[in-house]
Amino acid sequence: MKSGKRNNKPKGNKKKKRIKSNRNRLQKSVMGGFYGVAAILTAVVLLHHNPLADQVTEVMKKVMACLLIAFTSVIFGIFFDRLMVLPKELYQSRRLIWKLAKNDFKKRYAGSYLGMVWAFVQPVVTVVMYWIVFDRVFDTRSQLVAGGIEVPYVLYLTAGLVPWFYFTEALTNGTTALLEYNYLVKKVVFKISILPIIKVIAATFIHIFFVCVLFVIAIAYGYYPSIYTLQIFYYSFCEFVLVLAISYVTCAVVVFFKDLQQIISIALQIGMWATPILWDISVLSDQMKPFFKLNPMVYIVNGYRSAIYEQEWFFEHFYSSTYFWIFTVTLFCVGSLIFKRLKVHFADVL
Repeated sequence: MKSGKRNNKPKGNKKKKRIKSNRNRLQKSVMGGFYGVAAILTAVVLLHHNPLADQVTEVMKKVMACLLIAFTSVIFGIFFDRLMVLPKELYQSRRLIWKLAKNDFKKRYAGSYLGMVWAFVQPVVTVVMYWIVFDRVFDTRSQLVAGGIEVPYVLYLTAGLVPWFYFTEALTNGTTALLEYNYLVKKVVFKISILPIIKVIAATFIHIFFVCVLFVIAIAYGYYPSIYTLQIFYYSFCEFVLVLAISYVTCAVVVFFKDLQQIISIALQIGMWATPILWDISVLSDQMKPFFKLNPMVYIVNGYRSAIYEQEWFFEHFYSSTYFWIFTVTLFCVGSLIFKRLKVHFADVL
């Protein structure tokens, strides 16, 4: 019996060493991949040249982009272990997340006569009302956008409203995820980190419907799907990651500061007018444009329009794409750290 116990110890130690070795190998691979992408981005920034841009402005953009990449790389290296906790939990619980997201979407309208139809009625009514006011009452039949392209205003408007509705729905529900599922938060064995992403995925189901509506409107006006249209998937993914990053911050803070829900509601109203949804960013002066472009939703909204009718690739807007991803990844890292720091107190407060 003693010899048997002695023989089991080396086997257990070997297994632990193998697991630790695999973990270290995975960590090196992830960090190597991240720093590799950072190096490639830095090289592209330095080599990228726009002959039409002012040289001083171009140099300033290059310096800012390189500093942002360097800062993000340093933060990623310092907090790697902490930052990877949340992605690991989400990956390990992927099947449960998908199941709960579908249930969340279904139960929201359970018991009503029209059921899930209500999920689509309000945004459709909003689009129709804007169309009646601007297209019929004020006779704004077309919108002149950057590059001298004239597009039907209803298409221009819908291409801006569709991503904004998604952002509003996902952020509002993601913020209250812990409050709504407080009975799960109190369970010791449940991974509460999956709750915000459940709400964001549930909002994605509605978003898919409105993307289809956007395609129908585009086809009705003669803008047929092309290879550029596939970018809708890219920009939808961008928005998914952005709203998820914000939700991890807001859902953690709102547990301790309930007024945040009202603040977010007001901020979304202001944000709709600060984002070029009803208007085009080309009407702004050159001095004002950089300030408005700090809003990451400007990148998303313009991206949807590029995919539908402008026929431009996302990498043609290199600096905007670089800024968006650095901003979003940094925000996601900050959100995951805040969530991890505060989650030990959630059960006590709720």
